[in-house]
Amino acid sequence: MNRNLSMKQYIKENLPLFIFISVLFVIGVVFGAVMVNALSMEQKQEMTRHLGSFFQEVNDGAEFDSQQSFVQAFGMHMKWLLLIWLFGLSIVGLPLILVLDFLKGVLIGFTVGYLVGQMSWKGMLFALVSVAPQNLIVIPAILFASVAAMSFSIYMIKNRFMSRNGTMYQPFMRYTSITLLMGVFLLGVPYGKDTSHR
Repeated sequence: MNRNLSMKQYIKENLPLFIFISVLFVIGVVFGAVMVNALSMEQKQEMTRHLGSFFQEVNDGAEFDSQQSFVQAFGMHMKWLLLIWLFGLSIVGLPLILVLDFLKGVLIGFTVGYLVGQMSWKGMLFALVSVAPQNLIVIPAILFASVAAMSFSIYMIKNRFMSRNGTMYQPFMRYTSITLLMGVFLLGVPYGKDTSHR
């Protein structure tokens, strides 16, 4: 109960940051989807060829190593969280956190936009079963980690560089704990489960 209350209080205290980063992410998604239209015909054909090869392998019954897929995808997302954590330790890293969140939105928007643009409703269906499930966990994890990083960075600016007071230990431990919690949260992502046996 106390933990849930503490989390609610944390979200309430940092609600402006949550809203700001969420809006930035959505803008990235829209930008990524629009980027699909900027591709040249040769680029679209090349990407379609690679995508077609993937589907052909799946239809032919090619076996995918789900464990290897999990390790690779989990490692990639953990590196993303680690970068956010590192950027949050410095003032100069503050805008880089925003860049990462925007870029994440661009990547997702581009992927879904391309699938829908090239495969119509089949692309939408594929995006729903392959892209959406893992991102239902990944996106909130990155959102929470980003808010924690920005909150800590802002705390450093206010309490260490401006007023020269306030302890760093407790805010740092809370910041690091939230990042580690989001890392554990990522263990629940269905990496490769939707496409490995299709």
